[in-house]
Amino acid sequence: AINSAIEVDVTGQVCADSIGTRMYSGVGGQMDFIRGASLSEGGKAIIALPSITKRGESRIVPYLKQGAGVVTTRSHVQYIITENGIADLYGKTLKQRVQELVKIAHPLHQEHIENSYFSMIKSF
Repeated sequence: AINSAIEVDVTGQVCADSIGTRMYSGVGGQMDFIRGASLSEGGKAIIALPSITKRGESRIVPYLKQGAGVVTTRSHVQYIITENGIADLYGKTLKQRVQELVKIAHPLHQEHIENSYFSMIKSF
């Protein structure tokens, strides 16, 4: 199953229906396809998206915008694909997920994304 997203955080949480608190599209059946693919023999749950918006903003982000809805949880996502590569998230730790997703983010944003995420978790 291949689905898209508005943005994905570095842990693999997928926002596919809103930009922050603003609804952008309907909820749809993304979770149905993701679960169905995961339960099917040989099935793969894939989220594919461009790494940046038309305005040059990263779609792989340290954390989702405030108010954004998580349509697909990080525990259900197997693969995230951008034009920069494939992040295989299945069975990965949070740190490994961050590393995988930073690799497929747009090169101009990679350092900022990684630094922002690790700065945020150090503050807890």
